[in-house]
Amino acid sequence: MDFYTANWFPLGNVYYRKFDMYQMEWDVRDGLRDGLVAAAPYAGAIALLRNPLGNSRPSLEIYSASGIPLSNLLWKSGQVVQLGWTLGQDLLCVQADGSVLVYDIFCQFKGLFSLGSELKQTQVLEAKVFHTESRTCIAIFTGALKFTIASNVCDVKLRRLPDIPGLRGPPSCWTVLYNDRAQMVLAAVGTDLFLLDNTSCSVVTLPGMSPHAGSFLHMSVSLHYKYLAVFTDSGYIWMGKSTLTDKLCDFTSDTRQPPKQMAWCIRPNSKQVAVAVMWDKLLLLAGRATEGVLFPLDEPSFMVPEIDGVRILAHSTHEFLHEIPKVTEDIFKIASMAPGALLLEAQKEYEKESQKADDYLREIKDQNLLSEAVEDCIEASGYEHVPEMQKALLRAASFGKCFVEKYSPSDFVTMCHDLRILNAIQDYQIGIPLTITQYKQLTVQVLLDRLVLRRLYPLALKICEYLKLSDFQGASRILAHWACYKVQQKDKSDDEIAQAINQKLGDTLGISYSEIASKACDSNRKELAIKLLEYEPKSEDQVPLLLKMKRSSLALSKAIESGDTDLVYTVVAYMKNEFNRGDFFMTLQNHPVALSLYRQFCKYQEPDTLKDLFNQDDNHLELGNFYVRSGYSAEKKVEGRVAELQNAVEEYNRAKNDLAARATEDQIKLLRTQRALQDKTDKPYLDFSLHDTVYNLIIDGMQKKAEQLYKEFKIPDKRYWWLKISALAEKEDWEDLEKFSKSKKSAIGYLPFVEICMKHENKMEARKYISRVNLDQRVKAFLLIGDLDQAADNAIEHKNEQEMNMVLSRCSSPAQNAIAEKINRAKVQTLRK
Repeated sequence: MDFYTANWFPLGNVYYRKFDMYQMEWDVRDGLRDGLVAAAPYAGAIALLRNPLGNSRPSLEIYSASGIPLSNLLWKSGQVVQLGWTLGQDLLCVQADGSVLVYDIFCQFKGLFSLGSELKQTQVLEAKVFHTESRTCIAIFTGALKFTIASNVCDVKLRRLPDIPGLRGPPSCWTVLYNDRAQMVLAAVGTDLFLLDNTSCSVVTLPGMSPHAGSFLHMSVSLHYKYLAVFTDSGYIWMGKSTLTDKLCDFTSDTRQPPKQMAWCIRPNSKQVAVAVMWDKLLLLAGRATEGVLFPLDEPSFMVPEIDGVRILAHSTHEFLHEIPKVTEDIFKIASMAPGALLLEAQKEYEKESQKADDYLREIKDQNLLSEAVEDCIEASGYEHVPEMQKALLRAASFGKCFVEKYSPSDFVTMCHDLRILNAIQDYQIGIPLTITQYKQLTVQVLLDRLVLRRLYPLALKICEYLKLSDFQGASRILAHWACYKVQQKDKSDDEIAQAINQKLGDTLGISYSEIASKACDSNRKELAIKLLEYEPKSEDQVPLLLKMKRSSLALSKAIESGDTDLVYTVVAYMKNEFNRGDFFMTLQNHPVALSLYRQFCKYQEPDTLKDLFNQDDNHLELGNFYVRSGYSAEKKVEGRVAELQNAVEEYNRAKNDLAARATEDQIKLLRTQRALQDKTDKPYLDFSLHDTVYNLIIDGMQKKAEQLYKEFKIPDKRYWWLKISALAEKEDWEDLEKFSKSKKSAIGYLPFVEICMKHENKMEARKYISRVNLDQRVKAFLLIGDLDQAADNAIEHKNEQEMNMVLSRCSSPAQNAIAEKINRAKVQTLRK
């Protein structure tokens, strides 16, 4: 394996290697030297703003990591100070006037925001785009010699930091630190360091700093904000923790010129530290060693820090510099006897059909390290960039696991899946060279999002199919994005696009046609949006978009079809605000269900509108009902109520509803009578029913007036008799009750007289009416007053077995045994006959 380790470079007790990821074909030689460059982490896209030639305008170009052009535009805005990518893969262009323009990966403008209106005068001199856990932030240094931080570009809130005392020009270098969720700026002025937080500016000293270090020229913080490196004009490099409390190591370079870039080159969970320092013709890797690693540069280059190394972009190559993992070093270093190295050799000898394969395998098994050897080969395969080496290590792992008892193949299968995906996206035409470490940190879902963002839909779907992801996690989401992109294509008709989308998506779970239709609407393709909405099964998703497109009639039809009254009310409320009154009513006429629901709404919320609806329809019956309700709900005074009821009578007459007209006229007459009675007696009579009015008249001793109302309103005789005897009994006017019973033949008989007397516990008065009770009700009358003996005699006399049983059921005490025996004897005699 000597050839394999030829490009390994020792730095202290670890090794580093730099390998080519792509041979680039872009024409950006001058742009990398003089233009603005920004590359998104995790193998993201590369943005380049070239300086203009002569009087021409700058050009903004976006490339994949393999150098394939993705998009470009002629820059027509102001002077750009800095480029940077958001976590969501949007490009931020920070201008000198403080405005920040946002573009997507295809140079489509997405919006802009400002970092402060005063910057139009003071200007932005320097800017840095940086990321925290879930936010993209911007820090700027202005012509007023002040620092400002926008802590979230999605919700811009500016925070101005304290001034550096005595500052007369830009600091020689500065960077952003992030500790305990606090964003701070570390700025260097000559040999002094200033730390600016929310409230103060303090002078800090780096621990263990050489007293002869000189002035600070450059500084860099690691991606996870754990480490800080500074470069001074004496070539001295200090590396330590970003908390400024601990020094890790230092290094003195032979080059004292200010570097173009500095970037940390470290692996997660590694105890080694190293910083890559770049000049025009040289790249230095410095760490815990007296000697650094030097890489000559033949062409202008640009470094992109990653979580596990540094990407190096140049005109012709795209390289990756990283620390070699311990497992890779153990397997491939010269004369290694590590279990993984022996297993790899054993597999190679096995392919040669050599006896040495058994010797190597036996040596591993004797140490009981075969499982460890298999796991090492699997892990090491993930760190390899070349597929042939990946396969060699996986073949070794596959060979070794055959000799391990009860081996679980899950790690092996997972690594095969991961490598197949990584190799697919590293393809030159795709240009996303993720390492296994970056891939694990990024997650499959985010990778799919990035493929969708680049419109690489077939590859994203293949990955979902390969990993057997659910439709909701994978295919549905990807197809929805594809459809949203499809509706923006201008070269195809609405019918073609709608049919193509439906044919591709069908009834796939998790697909929302309304979202796709909304995208079509935003692209000013309303007819296409309507066609797509026909495939949307949920009316509650159809209707809002139809209203947005001002297709209210269609929205109303869809709402009615859904049977959702709330949805219908939503559409009707929208139409009421958008249409003039006449058109609104006319539209409702064509939709009876909506009209009915609107009437119900107006009945309780807008009665005047309801009246207009009835007038427009010449619906006199409902108008009459409206006036009746209005009279009793709105009018408190009798005169107003009577006027409303009089209007109701007129409408009922026009509707030829004689019954309703007469009833309303009677109500008017009653109201006038009640007002007169109330004025006369100073007692409440208004709003009583006719029944209660007559009842209270009798209670108040105005029987003649009660008699008058009885005749005037043609109260049925039975109802009047019941009213009168109830009222007389209520006031205990037993004398008038008896007179009334003798005034004429009772319309209700005389049993009610007995009942009403007993209701008021007057047995003596009740007895007066028993003789006048009909014979077939007399037993019941005797039972009402509790005279069981007379009740029994009458029942026996009538020879009515039902009446006998009714009396017998009341005989419960010993004193009533004689009555019970008498009834039982009578029942026996009746049965004999």
